[in-house]
Amino acid sequence: QLQVVESGGGLVQPGGSLRLSCVASGFGLNYYHIGWFRQAPGKEREGVSCISSSGGGTNYADSVKGRFTISRDSAKSTVYLQMNSLKPEDTAVYYCAAGAYPFKEVCYAPDFTSWGQGTQVTVSS
Repeated sequence: QLQVVESGGGLVQPGGSLRLSCVASGFGLNYYHIGWFRQAPGKEREGVSCISSSGGGTNYADSVKGRFTISRDSAKSTVYLQMNSLKPEDTAVYYCAAGAYPFKEVCYAPDFTSWGQGTQVTVSS
């Protein structure tokens, strides 16, 4: 079974940047659509950004458009989430997930079947 692992979280000041990485064991990520989701304490899980298996399709939540960029490196079988201009409201546990259902215009969590354990992102001064 595909096992997904996130890394790159941490503590950053408002306005700072972080890059999250997502890798997988087994077959690797290249055959899957990949989504980044986040969940803050007391809030529902939110789809942040997703990328199709080919890399040709991407989508973003309105709250991160213009600040976050999702990309994938097929040679490294890795998906990245570059997060710039971070705000305190971006504080959450960020999860990477892989799925094979048809790619949609929004990140639809039920389409993703393999989830990582999450990495904490804290934006605070």
